[in-house]
Amino acid sequence: MKTIYIKVLALVLVGAGLTFTSQAQSPKGKSGTFALTGATIETITKGVIQNGTVVISDGKITAVGTNVTIPQGATVIDCKGKFIYPGMIDGGSILGLSEVGSDPRTNDYNEVGDVVPQMKALTAVNPNAVAIPITRVSGVTTSLVVPQGGLFSGTASLINLHGYTPDQMYAGFDAVVMNFPATGRRGFFDRRSDEDIKKANEKSLAKINEVWEKAVQYHKLDSANKGKVEYYPQLQAILPVVRGEQTLLINVNASKDIQAAIKWVQEKKVKKVIFSGVSEGWRVADEIAKAKIPVIAGPVQSLPTREYDRYDRPYANPGLMRKAGVTVAIQAGDRNMNYRNLPYHAGFAAAYGMGREEALKAVTIVPAQIFGVADKLGSIETGKSATLFVCDGDPFETKTQVQHVFIEGWQIPMVSRQTELYDEFLERSPGVKK
Repeated sequence: MKTIYIKVLALVLVGAGLTFTSQAQSPKGKSGTFALTGATIETITKGVIQNGTVVISDGKITAVGTNVTIPQGATVIDCKGKFIYPGMIDGGSILGLSEVGSDPRTNDYNEVGDVVPQMKALTAVNPNAVAIPITRVSGVTTSLVVPQGGLFSGTASLINLHGYTPDQMYAGFDAVVMNFPATGRRGFFDRRSDEDIKKANEKSLAKINEVWEKAVQYHKLDSANKGKVEYYPQLQAILPVVRGEQTLLINVNASKDIQAAIKWVQEKKVKKVIFSGVSEGWRVADEIAKAKIPVIAGPVQSLPTREYDRYDRPYANPGLMRKAGVTVAIQAGDRNMNYRNLPYHAGFAAAYGMGREEALKAVTIVPAQIFGVADKLGSIETGKSATLFVCDGDPFETKTQVQHVFIEGWQIPMVSRQTELYDEFLERSPGVKK
C-alpha cells in the first residue's frame, strides 16, 4: 500500500512539472583518514605546537606533532598559516529544542509542571534544527542542551552537533536541572510586592525540599527492596542524584540565592553539583570556591544585574570567579539562539580579566572536565575524539574565519542557512519579466 502511494505521488508531482533529483538538500559530512599539516596547534593541555600535523582516523586523533608520519591514502589538508583548536563546548543552551521562538509548536524546552525531572532533553533534540549548522561552522561543536522552567525542569544532555538522531549526537553526560528559587524580581515587568516575592520564594523552596525528601525516602525503599518498588517517574529521575551517581545542575544567579543554594547543597549532602548562570557569582566568589562547586557562567555579553553596578561586571564575572579559585566554564546562554557567539562571550571574559588562556580553557577543556568527558573532548591529544576546527586567526576575534570543522572524525560541510543566504544574495540574478 505504501509503495502504491509513493508511485501515485510521484506521478502527480511529475504531472505538475516537478521532478525528483538524487541530490541531497545539504552536503554530507565525510569520514576517513585526514592529515592536517603545517598548522599552529593549540592543544590546550600540552602547549602550542608550531608547524604541526594532526592525523585523524576512525573518528580519533591518531597523531599530533611535528614529526608525524602521514598514513598512505590519507586526505591531506594544507593548514599552513592556519590554527587548529579543539571544538568549543557551550555549557548551556536550548539548541535543537527550539526552532521558531514565537511558534510554540516548534518549542520543546519547557514542559508543563514544576517537577518534571524525568523529561529528557535528549529525546526532544531535533538533529535537523537550522541553528545547529550555523553554530558548528563557527567552531562550536558540542553543547549542553538544558530544559527550562519549573523547579525541576528536566534532564539536560550533552550533544555533539552532528548526527541524524539524538542518540548519535549524545556526548556522554546528563544532569538533572533545578531552578533554585529566586528572592529577587524577574525583571522590570515584575510588579509583585516584596511580601509576595518572599512568600513565593518560601513556597518554592518548601516544594523543592519536599521533592528531595521524597526522593531520599524512595532511595531507601528502593535499596531495601532491591529495586522492587512502585515506579514514580519523578523520583526515579532524581534517584541517581541522591545516590551521587548523577549531577544536579542548579540554575542560580543572585548572590543571596547563590549563598542559599550553597547552604542547601551542603545540608542535603549533594555529591555532584554544578551551578549555572551565576551572574552575581563575582560577589560571592570566595564562598563558591570554598564550597568547591564548579560553575557555568553566562551569558557574558549581558547587562549588569543592578543599576548601580559597573557596566563591565558581566564581562568580568568569569575572571573574578576564576581568580578566587572557582572552576569556571562559559555558556552563551542566549535564548535568541545565537550560540555561534560563544567564542565572543569568551573573548569578552578574556579581555576583562580572565585572560586568553583561561578563557580558551573555559570553552574547551574545563567544561569537558566538569561534564566528565575530558578523556574524549576539550583538547587535541592522541586518542581523543577528532572534534576540532581549523581557522585563520584567533577564534575570539570576529574577523577570524573558521575553514574546516571535524566532529568525531567527520569532516563537516561548511554550509548553513546563513552561508546559503549569503551566497544567494551575493550574486543576485533577477528573473526575466514575461
